[in-house]
Amino acid sequence: MRDFSDLYAEIIMDHQKHPRNFGTLPIFDKEVQMTNSSCGDQISLQVKFEDGKIKDIKFMGIGCAISMASASVMTEIVKGMDVKEAKKISGEFIEMVTNGKEPVDDLKDARAFSGVNKYPMRVKCATLAWHAIQKALSD
Repeated sequence: MRDFSDLYAEIIMDHQKHPRNFGTLPIFDKEVQMTNSSCGDQISLQVKFEDGKIKDIKFMGIGCAISMASASVMTEIVKGMDVKEAKKISGEFIEMVTNGKEPVDDLKDARAFSGVNKYPMRVKCATLAWHAIQKALSD
């Protein structure tokens, strides 16, 4: 039987090697740029809204495998989601990674980052994109 940590590592590496929603949108409603000052990871997030939902989302950035994989997973999860639900799910992710809160099923592949809280230097890497979507949704 496979260990969940092996499966989670595979999910992270797949998203790092083959990021989803990487690039730029031709037309967008909101753009957020953020930097993790402790390691230099950078993300630019573009979001297109329609009828209270995230119609499309793309990101560009440079950073470690955790940072880029987390951004890829985040865009897959929130794309098509109602703004209120996206705010909720991003908060749940940040709580999981920062405080070790038990992952909820709604986080889907983002549960792969549940062990990051054991590595304090990686918490900011994993949460960078999630803080960016929160900022895009709250401004």
